[in-house]
Amino acid sequence: MGYVPRLKDEYKGRIVAALKDEFAYKNVMQVPRLQKIIVSRGVGAAVADKKLIDHAVEELSNITGQKAIATLSKKDVATFKLRKGMPIGTKVTLRGERMYEFLDRLITSALPRVRDFQGINATGFDGRGNYSLGVTEQIIFPEINIDKINRINGMNITFVTSADTDKEAKSLLTELGLPFKKN
Repeated sequence: MGYVPRLKDEYKGRIVAALKDEFAYKNVMQVPRLQKIIVSRGVGAAVADKKLIDHAVEELSNITGQKAIATLSKKDVATFKLRKGMPIGTKVTLRGERMYEFLDRLITSALPRVRDFQGINATGFDGRGNYSLGVTEQIIFPEINIDKINRINGMNITFVTSADTDKEAKSLLTELGLPFKKN
C-alpha cells in the first residue's frame, strides 16, 4: 500500500474500539473522528507593513507542510486604518494524512517545548465537539529557524471533530494524545 501516519493507524486500530466501548456506540461509524485542523494567525500589524503577511504565510507553510493563504478583511474599520479586502491574517486547513502528521508533530515535539508546560486547558470546547487552543510563540515548532524570524507571534489551532458533545470530543482528543491539564 503506502505510507500511513502513526496516529491514523492508531485511531483505526485502538482508539475506535476504546471509544466504542466507552460510549456504547452500536456502530463503528458513530465513533467521533477528527475531520480537520485549522491553523490561523492574525497579523494586525500588516496594515502598515505588507511584508509581514508574506513572512506569516511562509512560517505557517513551514510549520504545517501545506501552503498557507492570506485572509482578507471583510469590512472597513477607520480607527484601525483598515480597508475592505486588505490582508490581515493567514490560515491553513489540514485534512487527511497531513492533519495526522501535524497533530503528531504538535503533540510529540512542539508542545513539550513550551516553557513550564503543565498541559493544555480543557476549557476551549465550543459545545459542539470542536476544540480551540492558542499557542503564544511560533518558535516552539522545530521547523522555525529562530534566526530568521522578525517577530514572535502566536497562532490559533482549531480541531474540528464529528463528535456531538464536548465530552465525546475530549475523549477522542485525549486518546489521540493531546495532554489536557488534570483538574
